[in-house]
Amino acid sequence: MTTELILLCLAAFGAGFIDAIVGGGGLLQTPATLLILPQYPVASIFGTVKIPSLMGTSVAAYKYAKQVKFNFKVLAICVVAAFFASLLGAYSVSMINNKVIKPIILVVLVLVAIYTYFNKQFGIHQHKAHSLKKQLLLAGLFGLIIGFYDGLIGPGTGSFLILVFIGALGFDFVGASAHAKIVNIATNLAALIYFSSTGHVLFQYAIPMAVFNILGSFLGAKLALLKGNKFIRIFFLIVVFGTILRFAYDVFFRG
Repeated sequence: MTTELILLCLAAFGAGFIDAIVGGGGLLQTPATLLILPQYPVASIFGTVKIPSLMGTSVAAYKYAKQVKFNFKVLAICVVAAFFASLLGAYSVSMINNKVIKPIILVVLVLVAIYTYFNKQFGIHQHKAHSLKKQLLLAGLFGLIIGFYDGLIGPGTGSFLILVFIGALGFDFVGASAHAKIVNIATNLAALIYFSSTGHVLFQYAIPMAVFNILGSFLGAKLALLKGNKFIRIFFLIVVFGTILRFAYDVFFRG
């Protein structure tokens, strides 16, 4: 129990740090928890990691909120759409085969990595290429898609949200990270509501993990705000590459 808890807390700290900067902390936290606690059902693992993810993301969002101006109209549409889509995704965990979804995600991630690497100005400066009406429409659409993904699978959600806020909505990396944190709070909360209502949360692990995830998030957000867009861009590429490796392993070696 003690060794398990120490390892889980270390994973939660690392996940919080990564998630606060570019999202994708679940790529570390979820697989680690599955490995350390193999005796529990997958649904219980998914439900348990939602608590540290929610708490850490909330702290990071608070740090960003003190220095970033939010677009509340776009944010509200995205949050509402993502919340209800995440509830549906969590409900669908046992009904949809992830093996069908993961190859599609892998292709998308490779394209994202290539585009971000070669487009040096991607996310460095904020620009508004769309009318407010189109921004709201895109925010709602992507909120539904990514919210559903977070409830169903989870890892990498923060990175996908950042990509959407930059590529589709015209934000820079710092602004995208800040807005993504708020939406991610909504998706985590929705999934947690479902998993907790069905008894799939291991609180004896979730609470200590939440403390360490908060610490990691606090440090990660502070570093991101200090270093700015170029630093976040590099970190984003690293995390996307790690995500590609993770999904490639799942697709080609785990069947």
